Amino acid sequence: MPSSLINAQHLHRYYANTHAVNDVSIELKQGDILGLLGPNGAGKSTCMQMLCGVLAPSAGKIEINGIDLLDQPNLAKQHIGYLPDKPPLYNELTVDEYLNYAARLRHTEKNKLNDYREQAKQRCGLSQHSKRLIGNLSKGYQQRVGIAQAIIHHPKIIILDEPTVGLDPIQMREIRSLITELGEHHGIILSTHVLPEVQAVCTRVQVIQQGCSVLNKSMAELQKRNQLALHLQENISTEALLNIPGIQSAEQTDTGRYLISGDSLHNSLASISEYCVTQNWGLLEMSPAENNLEQIFIQLTSSDAGSHNNMGTA
Repeated sequence: MPSSLINAQHLHRYYANTHAVNDVSIELKQGDILGLLGPNGAGKSTCMQMLCGVLAPSAGKIEINGIDLLDQPNLAKQHIGYLPDKPPLYNELTVDEYLNYAARLRHTEKNKLNDYREQAKQRCGLSQHSKRLIGNLSKGYQQRVGIAQAIIHHPKIIILDEPTVGLDPIQMREIRSLITELGEHHGIILSTHVLPEVQAVCTRVQVIQQGCSVLNKSMAELQKRNQLALHLQENISTEALLNIPGIQSAEQTDTGRYLISGDSLHNSLASISEYCVTQNWGLLEMSPAENNLEQIFIQLTSSDAGSHNNMGTA
């Protein structure tokens, strides 16, 4: 059995003279929920289309559950369930009619079709809505139908593009709970601009910026990366702060106020304090600062960041 459900290596994609995707590698294992992030135009959607077999890479290799996507596309795609940002629903069909149609498109065996449909409905909370027209369902339940069609053929990989767009907070929470549950038995790629959603459900985050992968880390690793807020009497340069062991980046937020980042800074509080004192900077305050995904995303994708702020891969 292959170790990775998706193993995409060194992907490139050109549109005429535009290098839309530049040497991006993506790996997905069972139990992973990968948040694939990037600003508009960064190349994220192109990456997803290549992984689904909708778009051929200009260079690179994609294996789906050990099957070469370019050599055996039909066989590889059997392992993928896909929900685009606009679910391909037919409002004039009932939930059962639509899921039957989706199952037949996936060449589900006739003797398994009813069982697969009922299982998909049960997992997506649709069992009480079998005979309802899709057009009469709320936006949240339409999203559930979209997810049900993506999982009806029991794929190992589920790719979800903006699955909670347009939902109210309660509906968003329900879909997040569903994604978390699905992640126990599948590998999931989740593309969204709702960063708290990624922080809530994803086990790994990969950020695409200007066609390049600028971050690829587990959420556990990101949470280990601490930030401290420093308040000094002296207004010093950020370069001076980088001389302190353990500090990997520093940003000035106001006069005498700084935000420093590094791995396991909570173990270095005494040495940081001692360094500031020996430099006669006048340490007034040092306190933990929340290092959330939104801050990291902005740091990596701001107009002056580009590929020079690559935070590495894991």
